[in-house]
Amino acid sequence: MATTRPYVLLSAAVSVDGYLDDAGPERLLLSSGEDFDRVDAVRADVDAILLGATAVRRDNPRLLVGSAERRAARLARGLPEHPMKVVITGSGDLDPSLALWHCGGAKLVVTVDAALARVRATLGPLADVVSTGPAVDWTQVLDELGRRGVRRLMVEGGGSVHSQLMSENLADEMHLAVAPLLVGQADAPRFLGPAAYPGGSRVRMRLVEARLVGDVVLLRYFPKERSAGVTRGHARDAAG
Repeated sequence: MATTRPYVLLSAAVSVDGYLDDAGPERLLLSSGEDFDRVDAVRADVDAILLGATAVRRDNPRLLVGSAERRAARLARGLPEHPMKVVITGSGDLDPSLALWHCGGAKLVVTVDAALARVRATLGPLADVVSTGPAVDWTQVLDELGRRGVRRLMVEGGGSVHSQLMSENLADEMHLAVAPLLVGQADAPRFLGPAAYPGGSRVRMRLVEARLVGDVVLLRYFPKERSAGVTRGHARDAAG
């Protein structure tokens, strides 16, 4: 049966050198207060928020709409107070005590056949659980969300999830908040990893907005709108 796949919006805050976090035990807060409020407004405007299991384990997020006014506006539009929470896992390693399972909004876990029984046994009634087969299939993920009425999907990470959606050309929009910080740690998580991205290194995505939000710069791109261009470095090795 044909479904309407959701509009996919990738959202991330990164350091100037492209990291989502540092390698320390506590989460590095990259966004400003103003940017956290902007993200809250985006959350209030979507039907579901998706996160990979690694990011869930690392950050223990709640993925809620924080503003009471925005929650009331959702209810007035006939929507739940909070968007659906969607977690992607290949291993099935999910802790039922994490905050996400015990606060507002419906929960859906998408996994693979080998982990399906484990996830259902672990989470019980805390979440609906489905499989996309022997491997995570992103087209099936989006089809499943479309069948569940998700029209706008916000993807909040982590880097592996962002990389897979970008490499499969499934991201419609990208919000990148660039913080004035440098991480510089090789073992820290990055926004995007190595992948065969559509068009390779010589195509340019369309930038539709660049603005200051507190002390971070918000960059909005439409990744599917790429054009050919010649990329030239300013200096390939200034140190010689």
